[in-house]
Amino acid sequence: MTSLVIAEHDNASIKGATLNTVTAAAACGGDVHVLVAGHNAGEAAKAAAAIAGVAKVIHADGEGLAHGLAENVAAQVLAIASGYSHILFPATASGKNIAPRVAAKLDVAQISDITKVESPDTFERPIYAGNAMAVVQSSDATKVITVRTTGFDPAAANGGNAPVEIAAAQADSGKTTFVGSEIAKSDRPELTAAKVIVSGGRALGSSEKFDEVMTPLADKLGAALGASRAAVDAGYAPNDWQVGQTGKIVAPQLYVACGISGAIQHLAGMKDSKVIVAINKDPEAPIFGVADYGLEADLFDAVPELTKAL
Repeated sequence: MTSLVIAEHDNASIKGATLNTVTAAAACGGDVHVLVAGHNAGEAAKAAAAIAGVAKVIHADGEGLAHGLAENVAAQVLAIASGYSHILFPATASGKNIAPRVAAKLDVAQISDITKVESPDTFERPIYAGNAMAVVQSSDATKVITVRTTGFDPAAANGGNAPVEIAAAQADSGKTTFVGSEIAKSDRPELTAAKVIVSGGRALGSSEKFDEVMTPLADKLGAALGASRAAVDAGYAPNDWQVGQTGKIVAPQLYVACGISGAIQHLAGMKDSKVIVAINKDPEAPIFGVADYGLEADLFDAVPELTKAL
């Protein structure tokens, strides 16, 4: 019984979500192999080989794999899938794009967003926006799984010394073409990897107020900025700041929610945070139900005072 983890990388380094996925794969039992599919991705393959607990790295290098296009990566996975009992992807935008294609081609059910491995064929996953946990047992010969990274501790990035095996890269499918990307650059930590997150909600009222009130607090705490869906939909914050069921799932050491009522979709994305602080003037706000510390106050008074005190 051997598990295959599909690495998420930028052709130079391995992204953090892969480390959590390796931990989940190890819990399935047997050896853990990692596929690094990319172009000129030798450094990423070396980084994968150094991950503790990895028995082998499979490196497929081709121009069609340069940008992680789902059709091409899925074909690469399928080319080696027969040797594995479990194929695991991080439950990120990339993983959620590739995994269903692999599952469909293998004619198996995908097991999505697992948070715990009960046994090699039984997994726990949230349903109803995290209000209930389902235990799913699969009899499929190959289990295609996406892993909610907040449910598993990351494997150590160093300490391993796995051999790197070269695999033939699959030809470009020609179905999609990479046109370009616009990457927002920020000195702040990436939202899903941040240890501290400061999030704002619709109560802020405008993008100007969001920046005026939330940014100084985030700067003082060295935090990433997040937002509720309501704030994003209203244009107060960019899409990639959205935390929640339809945004990013986070589990920082500290989560500060300002002017966020705590809709079920938002709670699904942040309730695994180690310490939750809520600032809201509505004493009935659902966010207080999950908060470790709650402050019933107007955020326009409380947040600047908190920033000043820090």
